[in-house]
Amino acid sequence: MKFRIKHESKGRIRIHCHQKRMTYEQADTLAYYFQTLPQVSNAKVYERTADAVVEYNCDRDEMITLLKNFEYDGIEVPEVAFESSSREMNAHYSEKIVMRILWRIIRKLFLPARLMRIGTVIRSIKYLKAGLKCLIQGRMEVPLLDAIAIFCSLLMRDFKTAGSVMFLLGIGDTLEEWTHKRSVGDLARNLSLNLDKVWIRTEGGDQILVKYTEVKEGDKVVVHVGNVIPFDGIVAEGEAMVNQSSLTGEPVPVEKMEGVAVFGGTVVEEGELVIKVTAVKGAGKYDQIVKTIEESEKLKSTLESRAEHIADGLVPWTLGGTLLTYLITRNVTKAMSVLMVDFSCALKLAMPLSVLSAIREASIHNITVKGGKFLESVADADTIVFDKTGTLTKATPSYVKLISFDDERSDDELLRIAACLEEHFPHSMATAVVEGAKERGIEHEEMHSKVEYIVAHGIATTINGKRVVIGSHHFIFDDEKCKIPEGKESVYKHTPKEYSHLNLAIDGELKAVLCIDDPVREEAVDTIDALRKLGIKKVVMMTGDSDRTARAVAEKIGVDEYYSEVLPDDKAGYVEKLKESGHKVIMVGDGINDSPALSASSAGIAIGDGAEIAREIADITIGADNLNELVVLRDISMRLMRRIKTNYRAVVGINLALIGFGVTGVMQPATTALLHNASTVAIGLKSTTNLLEE
Repeated sequence: MKFRIKHESKGRIRIHCHQKRMTYEQADTLAYYFQTLPQVSNAKVYERTADAVVEYNCDRDEMITLLKNFEYDGIEVPEVAFESSSREMNAHYSEKIVMRILWRIIRKLFLPARLMRIGTVIRSIKYLKAGLKCLIQGRMEVPLLDAIAIFCSLLMRDFKTAGSVMFLLGIGDTLEEWTHKRSVGDLARNLSLNLDKVWIRTEGGDQILVKYTEVKEGDKVVVHVGNVIPFDGIVAEGEAMVNQSSLTGEPVPVEKMEGVAVFGGTVVEEGELVIKVTAVKGAGKYDQIVKTIEESEKLKSTLESRAEHIADGLVPWTLGGTLLTYLITRNVTKAMSVLMVDFSCALKLAMPLSVLSAIREASIHNITVKGGKFLESVADADTIVFDKTGTLTKATPSYVKLISFDDERSDDELLRIAACLEEHFPHSMATAVVEGAKERGIEHEEMHSKVEYIVAHGIATTINGKRVVIGSHHFIFDDEKCKIPEGKESVYKHTPKEYSHLNLAIDGELKAVLCIDDPVREEAVDTIDALRKLGIKKVVMMTGDSDRTARAVAEKIGVDEYYSEVLPDDKAGYVEKLKESGHKVIMVGDGINDSPALSASSAGIAIGDGAEIAREIADITIGADNLNELVVLRDISMRLMRRIKTNYRAVVGINLALIGFGVTGVMQPATTALLHNASTVAIGLKSTTNLLEE
């Protein structure tokens, strides 16, 4: 790519691409390229000016080389990256607002007064119809007030006031619609399926990984426990319990068996399914529901819902105040001054915009929030419960070595068996084993029968008629009753304590211990300290690991309490107990075994690269790279609650003052209407600004 450097400072560069015009698709391609580079921490692409601003964490020369190497045709961009782009929408709404303002200026400057009045009457029809509809349906809501205000202005032949009211209402509606679509769009895109590869059952019975986009209707997709069902389809083989809460809101998993329909976006909690695809991406029920997510009550926080109720409740009071003012003063102008001031308009605009803007701002920081009420829960929380593995420890633990207890098989053969089992399950420890085998050039093929995942314990299957299990000490020795080979007890006793262990047993006998390096995240201590400064009073760690491992991690990061060797139900029970005692609880986890606790908490937070079921059930998802996103989330949530309360006070204060000025005759109706609508738009615009920049 040819470019010119317009400005640069340490770790930041602004470039101008040498091309006549940058299309939306080209801008999205360049933005996607930056997202894939680990050297780039943040980047923005401006299609109108063909500029890009890049913040990087490598040498300047390396960054320049990466920019030079970029070619539009050389980047394979997933379809979802183009689908999720909001560039065209932002351009549409910004142009719409500019055109509204320009058209109003042109009308005032060049149209005769008579035509201006006719235009005002024509534009008023839309508002009068909306008000009449409310009146017919017996609803005392904002459109009724708007219609009465416009009608009274026209009746008094005050066309200027009527025009100003409609202009400001139009600008406000456009701003609200734009922010709403942008925020809900970000949310919907983050919730929508963004799969890279899926397992396909071939005609020969083998399982192969293929790209998500290559799947066709009629293909048979294999969905393992803990994974999202990627498409609508019919169960061809297997039985499973499927969590459908994303579609139906059902809290209890539903049994699915051969011949039964399943829907994309639901999650297999237990069992395994082979699904014959009936609808590919875009045609499934989940995709349809993502389109209607803006109607979901999940978007509303308690404060936001309360503001809406207050807003609608104030409409009769405004009408009553108008009538009372007229009865007392017998002055139509003073009564109109009250009518032109509407508390509910500002409340119903500012509150949703505040929440949706906060959700959008969170997404900029790699945080997906599924609704405003969850931000409120995070702001109110006094307790946070962490899972250990993949949450407080590294999201990407690494395989270190294998300690063999097998005199017949080589270390490579044992690692091959372990990787063959672990590749089917979405957990950071499993991924470490699979990647460890790949790094050592150990290829494997399906050598086992059906794989069974035992939540919070391990994996079991059959190879050549022998039962093979891999998992925790408790699973291998207590549940499976496996034995250590005679004479090797001392070797097992002295396995390195600095690593987490996965035990592999075949036919009832221990064959290997896989050592996994799972170090504590560097930012964990600072994150916990920062959360305490932001009002979190109690920090708890819960893990299925041994007490020895749990204690070491707990001491290192400084939690208030820790619990080891816990099962999924234990975590959920503890969270429920805390809630019953009056605590507001945040649960942070990444695995299948964290799902019950994520559901039970006031706000469940999943780590981005954890199990799909955890991300599906969780209310909020953060990236896997940095726990400090929890601090950002808490900060945004608390600032949002303060903003909502500030908006409420501002709306009440400004409008009470305007009513006072109108009743006393200090201001005319046109002036109170102008100031009321101007303040409403100003508060609305303020509500769309980033909270963290204040």
